[in-house]
Amino acid sequence: MQNESSKFKMEFNRRLINFSLEIIKLCNEIRKDRNLWAIADQLIRSANSIGANITEAKASSSKLDYLKFFQITLKSANETKYWLVLVIESCPNLKYNSEKLLKEADEIARIIGAGVLTMKGKK
Repeated sequence: MQNESSKFKMEFNRRLINFSLEIIKLCNEIRKDRNLWAIADQLIRSANSIGANITEAKASSSKLDYLKFFQITLKSANETKYWLVLVIESCPNLKYNSEKLLKEADEIARIIGAGVLTMKGKK
């Protein structure tokens, strides 16, 4: 059982890294339009915050601290979804890639949300 948990954590971390890299690629395309630079900057910050806070949680000093990092991570995932919707609405040429990333952001948020509920004892 513990081996499966370790495998899931490793795969999830890899998934977060891949997600961040895909967001960076998307933002390189978004930045071709000067009017969208602010969206690209915010999208990169929120998306990369997901993996960064998960990583920081590992060094938590208490269970409460660990939970707080996951709650911050969930907020970043939801913020990322907002920025991706703006990209979908404002960049028709990037819609396909943005929609794929929005789906991935939603799945990541659901996984993190389930973890938060479990930690709070509500699941």
